[in-house]
Amino acid sequence: MAIGTKELAPVELDTFDNEKLFEELKKAKEELFNLRFQSATGQLESHGRLRAVKRDIARIYTVLRERELGIRATPVAAPAPAKAEKAEKKTKKAKAVVESTDDAAAETVETKEA
Repeated sequence: MAIGTKELAPVELDTFDNEKLFEELKKAKEELFNLRFQSATGQLESHGRLRAVKRDIARIYTVLRERELGIRATPVAAPAPAKAEKAEKKTKKAKAVVESTDDAAAETVETKEA
């Protein structure tokens, strides 16, 4: 793998949604700022880390841009379990209402025929 962090490999970035990518981008930019500050004050021990963080930032920007252009697919987020259960309950309620309405309509038709 090229220089960079293991957590931000392109394969790993593919699994992140856009919100997570923006969070990672913000973290990387903060880290780069801190590293530059340490470098300016002579406190930086690992100069290679500057290069790695810059590459991580570029990698994140590349993934975001490719998704924007449609080159790279955005991962499909599974609905939260609580939301899925609520949607399922609403669907069941709607079906029950439709069935009760159909039964009432059928009774009305039967009384008119009799």
